[in-house]
Amino acid sequence: MRILISGASVAGPVLAYWLSRYGFAVTVVERAPAPRKAGGHAVDLFRPAMEISAKMGVLARIEERATGTDRLAMYREGSTRATEIDLTKVYGATSDRHVVIMRDDLSEIYYAAGRDDVEYLFDDSITSIDIDGDVTFEHAPARAFEVVVGADGLHSNVRRLTFGEEGELTRFLGGYLAVLSVPKALADAGRMIGHVGVGRLAALHTAAHLDDARAAFLFRSTAELDSGHRDPRRQKQILHDMFVGMHSEVDRWLDELEATPAFYFDAITQLRLDRWSRRRVTLVGDAGYCPGPAVGGSTSLAVLGAYVLAGELARAGGDHLRAFAGYELAMREPVLRSRAFARGVAKSIIPGSPAGTWALTRGAQLVSRMPAPLSRALAKLNTKGLRLFDSMQVPDYPEADV
Repeated sequence: MRILISGASVAGPVLAYWLSRYGFAVTVVERAPAPRKAGGHAVDLFRPAMEISAKMGVLARIEERATGTDRLAMYREGSTRATEIDLTKVYGATSDRHVVIMRDDLSEIYYAAGRDDVEYLFDDSITSIDIDGDVTFEHAPARAFEVVVGADGLHSNVRRLTFGEEGELTRFLGGYLAVLSVPKALADAGRMIGHVGVGRLAALHTAAHLDDARAAFLFRSTAELDSGHRDPRRQKQILHDMFVGMHSEVDRWLDELEATPAFYFDAITQLRLDRWSRRRVTLVGDAGYCPGPAVGGSTSLAVLGAYVLAGELARAGGDHLRAFAGYELAMREPVLRSRAFARGVAKSIIPGSPAGTWALTRGAQLVSRMPAPLSRALAKLNTKGLRLFDSMQVPDYPEADV
């Protein structure tokens, strides 16, 4: 059975790995000219994604590439004194198995795990998909596939081609996320610097193995901005205007906007599709059910979704309609719970008032001062909040050739 996957970030390579182990012939098409190895923000891997990574034999590599950031010095805007936060205790409260890793590092690890058994077409993209699975590309010759999977992110090309306007059911969660690469000398390995004010938050961190540091920015907006999905100059201007003057340190990070080799900017938007499959096409990860960048655990959800989709295709013996039904049934509850969680986080992570900035820093400080066993015990009482992702189950599927 021939399966085409569009997208080689996280969900795509994980799905390709498992499908190839189950004996499917897998092709991955990626718009970028090569695996992306620069830029990107830090992402959280929670227990389900850690378990799946262990099954793939890549958990040790992931742990080696963890950022290792265990301390946070958070400054409230206008204050000269930092609130010191022990991040190991904050992370421990959210998950028993948890790693923070740069998204580009994670993508590279997953890609390397299965590339010898998967055909990758870089610098290309899908231009059409017909009802029988015939696919045309920008550059490669047309080919036929039994299944096509969109793993190409929130702005999915496959979703647009398959669902049209119906696939653009999104909900703006009231904020924006931006990330840029800055000189490593501006940061200290193991220690994050943060600045928080009403409606905006900026943070800088790096990792020992990186050649740069990453400055991340979150800010509130009452409505979606005219930023242009592919207009980095306009996006950089918006980011500069939103954060300039917050602090001299933040201004120094903004000075790198023009020279930065890697830049990301997008609305914190939730995809609201109720179905992710149509005919021979299905969607996985952010392409189908993005809960919201930076607020909903989308990376762990994408890893889980890719694993489940591959398992359901194997269990159904290649009967894609049966597999799609099983996949959507298995992922519906995790997706709905992630959406609800993300809406709550989006309201609280970017403070809307001076009291909110105090509560955010004070709350994190209290958790970091609390004995670790106590903070974990309290967090485990709330499987819809802090422990949402640890409560998600990893299904068992037929033995794969691993």
